[in-house]
Amino acid sequence: MESCNHKKELATYKIGFSQCVGSDLWRKTMLEEVKIELSLHPGTKFIYTDAQNSSSRQIAQVKKMLKQGIDILIISPNEAQPLTEIVEEVYNKGIPVIIIDRKTASTLYTAYVGADNYQLGKMAGEYLGSTLKGKTSVLEVMGLPGSSPAIERDRGFRDGLKQFPDVRIATKVYGDWLKPNTRRQLARIKNELPKIDAVFAHNDVMASGVSESFKALHQPLKARIVGVDALPGQGGGLQMIANKVIDASVLYPTGGKEAIATAFKILNNEPFARENILKSLVIDSANVQLMNLQWDKVQNQQKDIERQQTLIAEQQNIYNNQQIVLDVIVIALVLTVISGGLAFYSLNENRKINKSLNAKNEEILLQRNQLLEMSAKAEVATEAKLNFFTNVSHEFRTPLTLILSPLQDMMNNQKLMAMEGKSMRLIHQNSHRLLRMVNQIIDYRKIEYDKQSIKTAEGNLVAFVRDVVDNFRMHAQKQHISLTISSAESDIKCWFDAAMLEKVFFNLLANAIKFTCEKGRIKVKITRLADHVEVDVQDTGVGMSTEELKLVFDHFYQSDHMPLNGSGIGLSLSKEIVALHHGHINVTSEKWHGSTFTVSLPLGNAHLNDEERSVLPGNWAGMEIRSAIYNADIKEPVKVMDKSPFEEPKQHSILIVEDNAELLDYLADKFSVSYEVFTATSGTDAITKAYELVPDLILSDVVLPEISGKTLCEKLKSDVRTSHIPIILLTAQGSMEQQISGINAMADLYITKPFNMEYLQASVNNLLYNRRLLKDRFTSDITPLERASGSRQIDKKFLNDFAGIVEQNLANDQFSVDDICKVIGVSRIQLYRKVKALLGCSITDYILNRRLKKATYLLLNEDMTIAEITYAVGFSNPNYFATVFKGKYNCTPSEYKRKTQV
Repeated sequence: MESCNHKKELATYKIGFSQCVGSDLWRKTMLEEVKIELSLHPGTKFIYTDAQNSSSRQIAQVKKMLKQGIDILIISPNEAQPLTEIVEEVYNKGIPVIIIDRKTASTLYTAYVGADNYQLGKMAGEYLGSTLKGKTSVLEVMGLPGSSPAIERDRGFRDGLKQFPDVRIATKVYGDWLKPNTRRQLARIKNELPKIDAVFAHNDVMASGVSESFKALHQPLKARIVGVDALPGQGGGLQMIANKVIDASVLYPTGGKEAIATAFKILNNEPFARENILKSLVIDSANVQLMNLQWDKVQNQQKDIERQQTLIAEQQNIYNNQQIVLDVIVIALVLTVISGGLAFYSLNENRKINKSLNAKNEEILLQRNQLLEMSAKAEVATEAKLNFFTNVSHEFRTPLTLILSPLQDMMNNQKLMAMEGKSMRLIHQNSHRLLRMVNQIIDYRKIEYDKQSIKTAEGNLVAFVRDVVDNFRMHAQKQHISLTISSAESDIKCWFDAAMLEKVFFNLLANAIKFTCEKGRIKVKITRLADHVEVDVQDTGVGMSTEELKLVFDHFYQSDHMPLNGSGIGLSLSKEIVALHHGHINVTSEKWHGSTFTVSLPLGNAHLNDEERSVLPGNWAGMEIRSAIYNADIKEPVKVMDKSPFEEPKQHSILIVEDNAELLDYLADKFSVSYEVFTATSGTDAITKAYELVPDLILSDVVLPEISGKTLCEKLKSDVRTSHIPIILLTAQGSMEQQISGINAMADLYITKPFNMEYLQASVNNLLYNRRLLKDRFTSDITPLERASGSRQIDKKFLNDFAGIVEQNLANDQFSVDDICKVIGVSRIQLYRKVKALLGCSITDYILNRRLKKATYLLLNEDMTIAEITYAVGFSNPNYFATVFKGKYNCTPSEYKRKTQV
């Protein structure tokens, strides 16, 4: 069992092998040995890279191995110094590092595997010295300049020759480990080659190049050539010795097998040697045959191992396939037994379910019949309600006519207009607005439920729309709004029902003027296209959000943030009328950047049936009278009355917040008689003015642009600067839940529309009167902490903080209002208004009264002189103190003390 677990662990290992170059025979032999050793560890993942003699490429390859998550790194550095940093980085990350063949310039590695290059060089020197007789000149062909093997082999070679004084190194060249480079270097010194008796090349490849150079110069090959590597196989050093290309070679083990063996010792936490120095020997003609026989035997054994592994893999595949078949058979048998049991169980259950379903079907059929019966009754009841609703709407017209006709007579009376003209105009305007709503409800009923059809006739659509626009010019001019109409053609023939279609454009133009600010623009554009004509009504008004655009044509939809209220029927009715003309209406808009409504009507009459066509020509006479009820809904500019410089200032001020210009003007007119009136038309404007003006009372609508009245109330009541101001909310939202929501928003009073003006005025007077009573209590001689218990939480905290600051600084004669502002964190003007509103006196008077009050306490309860008391309560001069004290209590401090004690 332990062996199985061990194999599973090995299968998860990931070994990275980075070679500086893999093209030469010695490196290929190293890689072959690595693979032979890895064949004994099946399942291990082996990642191999060849840097092709480039240090920068080798560094990049090692970094990529790190990202792949290797468990151990085996590296043969190209150069010592450049590869040091990356080897240290891998080692410091906790990943074992085995350096093979060449070392780096650091000792930060896990293990080293390789021959001792110094000993190799020394063995070559001793071998040549012992085989040469007499005075001998030696040529040394070195490897790559700066590489550690070349440096160490050179040093060992020179030390090996020291015991042979007749043998000397005549010259050195660098062959860079390569045969072509060696031949080029020897060609440069070809005149010196005849004098050479022996050659030591740092590898067999360069030794082969030396042999070829001598032959190319037609020199008798008298020099003994010794190389390094002694690799087996085709083109290796053993073959060169056997073929007498070179005389001898120092065995340089590749270490591939030893590196893999050491790696698995490290991974399996087994003991290992940090420095693994491989043994070597000199191979010449005396022992070369033996070495070749050993290599052939190893190769045959490796082939046997690979063949056995292939057979084992095949047997494993057969076993796995048989195991899968067996598992499938067992599972199939189990499923068959289970299926049989389930089938029997399901058969019994199906019988029960069928019985239950039959009973439920009978019950459903009974319920369906009942629903059909109830639907028929509901349809009759709905039709009756709609008829009643329509009839009532019709009945509204009679009293509205009886209101409008006498009212028009009264408005024609100059005397009455001079006295009550403003009120009569307000009644006239809202009566027309109510009449328009009633007409729209009746029209909507006819289209939606009575399936009213249109009677179209061919007419000039440009002239028709131009007449509609002309009826709204005067109202646009009053509000300084530019109203223009444009068309590339003066006559565009189109089939339409003038009486129905005018309601669409009346509604669109009325809305455009209502929702466009002063100095805005409204453009009406008529465009003929291939098979239809488009009429665009574009304004620069408040626009609509994405959510509002989705609902704008819904029945009775009204936005919570529109500046004026309406019925919510107009656009829905317009859509139905355009649909009756087989056209469509759509809108594009962006909040605060205006809206564009586009009415598209088909050209010709092929889309109309016989009932929808009229033989009479189109006629839209009397449009001015019919447009009056739409013009009545357009707001008039609010007239601001200039204050007379001789007018007596009012004691209290009121801030009125209302987005309906008529109601705002009406309320301001009524309250301006008794109060200083400030106005605001949006929630954010109201907050700004409340902080700036600090009025005595705020009267606000609930539905406002930008933020609602409830949010406005919560914000002002939560701010220490405005928390004392009474707030009355006015709204058409009259349900009990909405009233509770308004009170929870900390409103002092919640009044629903329509309201009684006298009741509203009485409520305002009462709130201000109660605020005066609180001021009287606050400014009495009771300690602030005791008398603030009845005030609101924020006002109570403010008064406690204010009184505490004053009490702590009574003895400070340099104490000022600015000091209080810094501590509380409000401006000077806001502090003055807050204290005035809550206490009914100035800050200076309050501080003076507190000082005198404390002086009376010290006179009666402390054994202090008059001078000491003077300085204790913040007076710098006893004479001034006595004067102020007498002005308050009609006696000097000494007299007050004497009278009280007696």
